[in-house]
Amino acid sequence: MKKALAGLAAAALAVSMMASAQDKKLTACFVYVGPIGDVGWTFAHNDARLLSEKAIPGLETKYVESVSEGNALPTIDRLVTQGCKVVFTTSFGFMDQTLEAAQKYPDVIFAHASGFKRAPNMLTYMADFYEVYYLNGLMAGALSKSGKLGYVAAFPIPELKRHISAFALGARAANPKATVNVKWINAWFDPAKAKEAAEALMSEGNDILAFTEDTATVVQVASKKGVPSFGHYNPMYKYAPDTVISGQIVHWEKIYIDILKKVMSGAYTTKNLQNVDYWWLLKDKAVELGADDNVLINPKFVDALKKATMKVGANTVSVYDRIIALNKNLNSAKPTFHPFTGPIRDRKGILRIPAGRAASVLELNTMTWVAQGVVGEVADEPTK
Repeated sequence: MKKALAGLAAAALAVSMMASAQDKKLTACFVYVGPIGDVGWTFAHNDARLLSEKAIPGLETKYVESVSEGNALPTIDRLVTQGCKVVFTTSFGFMDQTLEAAQKYPDVIFAHASGFKRAPNMLTYMADFYEVYYLNGLMAGALSKSGKLGYVAAFPIPELKRHISAFALGARAANPKATVNVKWINAWFDPAKAKEAAEALMSEGNDILAFTEDTATVVQVASKKGVPSFGHYNPMYKYAPDTVISGQIVHWEKIYIDILKKVMSGAYTTKNLQNVDYWWLLKDKAVELGADDNVLINPKFVDALKKATMKVGANTVSVYDRIIALNKNLNSAKPTFHPFTGPIRDRKGILRIPAGRAASVLELNTMTWVAQGVVGEVADEPTK
């Protein structure tokens, strides 16, 4: 009899715990700078939102798309009144208004992508591509016939200066005379401006293109001229299978799932986020190198990369072997290679990273200078 009662009590406790877990709910909301169909940045964030919903029982999500960078706070106000307990703001330009919202709503958790300002109830996060841009730069420097590489860029913020510089460092490691020629479109989502910039770069003799803006326009425009390019944020091989060399692929869901599970477990609260900063790279599986899913480099370009050579210390190696080795290293638990290891001077000749030291996360996240080899106007570039 006692055993039966004990069994019933255990079963009742299990049912109660299961019901408690099922009753645990969380509403997380996302503020997007572009439309979810942009194929790039916002599409990737939204895909991660959907994957997070599938992975976490009790999670409900909402989103607002195409929010201008000066209109974040009214959007956040509306979401908080709708019951959002966690708010993700997904653009650098949302940083100050996210901080203002965190101070306004101390009982709500905020998370800001790509920024560096935090509060007790506001963390920061980034799945960063600078390692991947360096690897793409190696490919571009080796494959370019002219040594002139074009780059279509959205805004001259630290993220883009970091990525353009990493691309230039990789390109010049493979070809010391390579240049990265930048055209700014001052928009995250403007296919017409991206098309115009890409066409201008090609007309100026740049024979490989890369970009940071939120559409597949550059790879599509380049493909029509037979010019190789790199995809960005999502696999873009399908848009130009003959000309996409490789690219950067993001997995925001790795970060979102980790954050949201810690919120639901109580590990993250509105009181302990001041020093929480996700800076997730290749080793964290938040990003990957690839032209497509499971395609590191488009096979059409592999032979050329194997034939191209570069110096690594006193040795001469194929560029392809160097890319594979570095990708393996950067994906390991404790990478020994860092693209921003000094000595590194900016394009004005000023020493920015001393010999033997790698740039810190703070230095990379607040970067205002650009590396040697970058050509074109760059706003807010320091003079000393």
